[in-house]
Amino acid sequence: MKKIAVVTATRAEYGLLSPVIRRLRAIESELFKADLIVTGTHLSEQYGMTISEIDDRIDHKIHISVKSSSEADISANQAEALVKFTDLFLAEKYDGIVLLGDRYEMLSVAIAAGNTHTPIFHLCGGDTTEGALDEWIRHSITKMSYLHFVTNEDSRKRVIQLGENPTRVFNYGSTSIDNIIHVADISKAEALQSIGLEDCKYALCTYNPVTMEDESVDNQIKEFLAAIKSFPDLQFIVTKSNADQGGARINELLDEAEKEVDNLHVFTSLGVRRYLSLMKYAEFVLGNSSSGIIETPSFHVPTVNIGDRQRGRLQSESIINCGEDTDHIIVAINQAMTADFKTVCDSVVSPYGDGHAAEKIAKKIYEVVSEERIDLKKKFYIIKVAHNRIKS
Repeated sequence: MKKIAVVTATRAEYGLLSPVIRRLRAIESELFKADLIVTGTHLSEQYGMTISEIDDRIDHKIHISVKSSSEADISANQAEALVKFTDLFLAEKYDGIVLLGDRYEMLSVAIAAGNTHTPIFHLCGGDTTEGALDEWIRHSITKMSYLHFVTNEDSRKRVIQLGENPTRVFNYGSTSIDNIIHVADISKAEALQSIGLEDCKYALCTYNPVTMEDESVDNQIKEFLAAIKSFPDLQFIVTKSNADQGGARINELLDEAEKEVDNLHVFTSLGVRRYLSLMKYAEFVLGNSSSGIIETPSFHVPTVNIGDRQRGRLQSESIINCGEDTDHIIVAINQAMTADFKTVCDSVVSPYGDGHAAEKIAKKIYEVVSEERIDLKKKFYIIKVAHNRIKS
């Protein structure tokens, strides 16, 4: 039997992996099995115990610390993940593991896979996010991986530029577009009612730490909240931050603010289906999450992207980039609310695929594992560059 595993540590990551998991499970047989390994914030009360949102068979639960107050906390979390996943991979002897993106936990899982000679099938490599530690983590995992499933053509070229063989780099688009087509099916009224709100105009928000900056998250959230207070006629539905360094402090500040700001509604997690359904009917999406860059344009909804966390990602014309101070955020929100900008959004075409990524990814993984020809001794693929002589 051939056996692979999919690893998920966060709510956002699971949302992107779930279409692939469903496709892999659909082709399970006596000859092929796909395990689901759940770890990280999924198993943390502090981050909403989002394992409860996973409606699928869970084969392994790996408990690791999710403390995020300091650099030492992050390193300790990584060390624990490295040891525990190495033990699991040695015991299970997987023919491959599916990892997504750029989380620091995934770097440890990738190292564990490398140490146990377990092939890595990586989703969302080649992207750039210059304002976050994710940038170098993502590219590091790329170099450890055997198969690469990128979300757009620019990312495909970057992965090849990193020395990966083009025959193992596949641009099938983002699984987030699959979710938009198949998952965002709750009506506006039902979605709002499920979180205790009546019919209203609202924005959907997520603010994560900018891990490559030293500026205090307290000040960033102060500016963010001041902007929200400037629009009392709009409701702001905010999902809490992730477990990056500074994330716990952001969540603490949001909880405190919710008690005082009437139009602020804070949730640990909304779940993929409800989150995307709320996005579909939002006036705009606000914050610095990748969902504002990748998913939101497909709904023809404006995005107000704050700061540098997502700088470098391929963007649509429906995205307004602004600074982290209150005045810049307010100006960007006002622009997003205009009829002219909404018209621009109506004509946007997403560069992230056609909604069939998951089926193509699952099919390719099955083919490669079944062929039994994986060779982890990779050669560095060298791109031929034309050299122009400089005249003296």
